[in-house]
Amino acid sequence: MIRKTRIAVIGAGHAGIEAALAAARMGIDTVLFTISLDCVANMPCNPSIGGTAKGHIVFEIDALGGEMGRAADKVTLQSRTLNLGKGAAVHSKRIQADRRRYQEIMKRTLETTPHLHPLQAEIVAVRTATDPATGKKRVCGVQTALGEVWECECVIICTGTFLDSRIFAGDRSYPSGPDGFIPASALSSSLAAEGVSLRRFKTGTPPRILRSSIDFSELEEQPGEEEVTPYSFYTPDGYLDGISQIACHILYTNAETHRIIKENITRSAMYSGMIHGVGPRYCPSIEDKIVRFADKDRHQLFLEPLGENTEEMYLQGFSTSLPPDVQDAMLRTLPGMKNAVITRYAYAIEYDCTDPTGLYATLEHKTISGLYGAGQFNGTSGYEEAAGQGLVAGINAALKVRGEEQIILRRSDGYIGTLIDDLVTKGTEEPYRMMTARSEYRLILRQDNADRRLTPIGRRAGLIDGERWRRFEEKQEQIEKEKKRLEETVPEADKLRSFLSEHGMPERGGLSLADLLRRPQLDYRDIEPLDAGRPSLPRGVVATAVSDIKYEGYIKRQTADVRRKERLEDLRLPPGIDYSEIKGLRIEASQKLSAIRPMTLGQASRISGVSPADVSVLLIRLGLK
Repeated sequence: MIRKTRIAVIGAGHAGIEAALAAARMGIDTVLFTISLDCVANMPCNPSIGGTAKGHIVFEIDALGGEMGRAADKVTLQSRTLNLGKGAAVHSKRIQADRRRYQEIMKRTLETTPHLHPLQAEIVAVRTATDPATGKKRVCGVQTALGEVWECECVIICTGTFLDSRIFAGDRSYPSGPDGFIPASALSSSLAAEGVSLRRFKTGTPPRILRSSIDFSELEEQPGEEEVTPYSFYTPDGYLDGISQIACHILYTNAETHRIIKENITRSAMYSGMIHGVGPRYCPSIEDKIVRFADKDRHQLFLEPLGENTEEMYLQGFSTSLPPDVQDAMLRTLPGMKNAVITRYAYAIEYDCTDPTGLYATLEHKTISGLYGAGQFNGTSGYEEAAGQGLVAGINAALKVRGEEQIILRRSDGYIGTLIDDLVTKGTEEPYRMMTARSEYRLILRQDNADRRLTPIGRRAGLIDGERWRRFEEKQEQIEKEKKRLEETVPEADKLRSFLSEHGMPERGGLSLADLLRRPQLDYRDIEPLDAGRPSLPRGVVATAVSDIKYEGYIKRQTADVRRKERLEDLRLPPGIDYSEIKGLRIEASQKLSAIRPMTLGQASRISGVSPADVSVLLIRLGLK
């Protein structure tokens, strides 16, 4: 049977959801294929959304018109902002999510979105044809395990950790997707046959523990914050304040834990040679921590709730591929876990993914027109990284179907742009995780200004409706008005002297409220006694106005740097250029440029092995000056 749609999305995890919703909301008929509708928006690893740099990405997804932040706000069990002891640029929101409610909300959203058809079916093959106009391969459809063929113009692969996946625990190994769902085994062969480069990566998950079997009196409680800034522009200010937050807890491994792990290290699938995939550097298994950091006598763990209506708890930092008997033994050495009962054993999972340097910055495949990749298929780890890529892939597939120019997010646009540029320009040899340190523009890529940076792009794509755009413009006007007010408001001389003396600062007249805010030891609340005419403003308006003032000098310098580098980003390289014929290019540079096929001179300048001298040669030889 042959059926038709315009865009086919394979996989309904965090990448697939954003891709399908974006395309459908842009008016394109889209089918979202999933092995099981019961694993839509699944959180097979941790039950959290956000974290260092990841929180920035969730704000950016919302600013572009994506869904993750809206759903996350509705299922928040606890909210904390990380790195509050540092500058605003690295403040990162992280929530504990009710994973089942998150799935329910996302599934309902998919089911009620016009132009979108969620369908439970395993895709076993991507079909291609040769475009007679260009002679290049293009996708023309997908085939299900039941023999149904769906003709389409674009395919977005968002397979997560399902692609030919295999579970490992001790000496046991078997084909399986995460959480016991069936793997997508046949699709790998089809992609390889079409010339898609595949590699093997690995990740893992810790055991789940029954709440009633834990002695919480031995654990350190970690409460949430009282004032909760929502992820989504759609969530009313203060909506999450005062919610009944479920506490997380902190505990540590000890010498006995380490002894048991060391004595059984050869029984770990990681160390027995059974696993060949490359694991994430920044989220190692507990046995890997013990081996790699042998000088540490303990490692921090976090006990987190999985949901409001379940007794299962998640032990963050205790991921392992050791066998069940060892998991039981090492778990019971931990504080509060003497009588702990495991409800789900930990495991490692190996899966196929692609080499992301085979993709353009639009996330379209370089040799197969209309084929896009997003999420862990592109070599990343994390729900947030996946969702951000899915959103971009969905937007660009829809624009391609419309015959319109696709978008490319620059590194200076946000962490999603940095993530994609890193992947397609530098590639990755391990599951890629976003961190604030990966961006050279951290001061201007803050959580609080994600909407200012990206909502205009979402508007151009058609994902920001008129009402939201009106509210966005109103917010930006309020920010500028408040910044101007703070710059122009000078407190009375006597009050100012008293205030400075009280805070141990040298007395000085003529200081504006903005001048006071630029002092690192003072914040907006501190200067309230001097600010009699202070207006009542939304929390987000205040946060951006204050950060803009505090970091004004640094922001100006970074913005100037962005403008200098944007010149290279605006210089497009001819798509069919033969780098081997350009005289003056070093051999290494020619080879790297031929392999990556950068779209702009800016992207070319970031390729390992391409020097500033090579960039100058390209400028001159191609007449790009």
